[in-house]
Amino acid sequence: MIKFINVYKHYHNNHQALSGLSFHIDEGEMTFLTGHSGAGKSTLLKLIALIERSSHGQILINNRNINGLPQNKIPYYRRQIGLVFQNHYLLFDRTVFDNVALPLVVAGENHREIGRRVRASLDKVSLLGKERSLPMVLSCGEQQRVVIARAVVNRPPILLADEPTGNLDCELSNDIMKLFEQFNQVGVTVFIATHNHDLISTLPYGRIILQHGHLAQ
Repeated sequence: MIKFINVYKHYHNNHQALSGLSFHIDEGEMTFLTGHSGAGKSTLLKLIALIERSSHGQILINNRNINGLPQNKIPYYRRQIGLVFQNHYLLFDRTVFDNVALPLVVAGENHREIGRRVRASLDKVSLLGKERSLPMVLSCGEQQRVVIARAVVNRPPILLADEPTGNLDCELSNDIMKLFEQFNQVGVTVFIATHNHDLISTLPYGRIILQHGHLAQ
């Protein structure tokens, strides 16, 4: 499902963000990506989402090397990936419904299908009663649930999350992690970057550990 083969990422200032990464995540797995601040976790996720491109090596998604994917094909490629960021990137002048519907609107879905799938996604994150609310009146935990609903409304086979519990307390963090487990239980491949070792220490999932851009474990 996700395979890195000797992947490097460097920037123009000669900063080497990732060095010689090789690993694979099977379809339907839930995996944590950990490491110190600045280890390269966010960069790695951005390479999978093609927000950035690798400098060297191969990245295979569903056995397809995405490094050579033309720019005009990237929006179609991203439909198979749900993205959850610590910074919500919600549209605060739009309702919860409109925020979650955005990927479907971009994809050209009809109004009936959009309504059905948005409400199904909100139901999964226990926010069905908030669809007409504006994000600014929601709690931090509720806003993160909106982001998750938006990420899964396209029914992507891969869900990427970058520090999804970074701004939440322990109880809310556990609730959000249970949501990711529920999506994984129905076959979604879930890859979560986090520095919250206490939260994941008791969870029975694989880990990839980065240290200064190298694969430590």
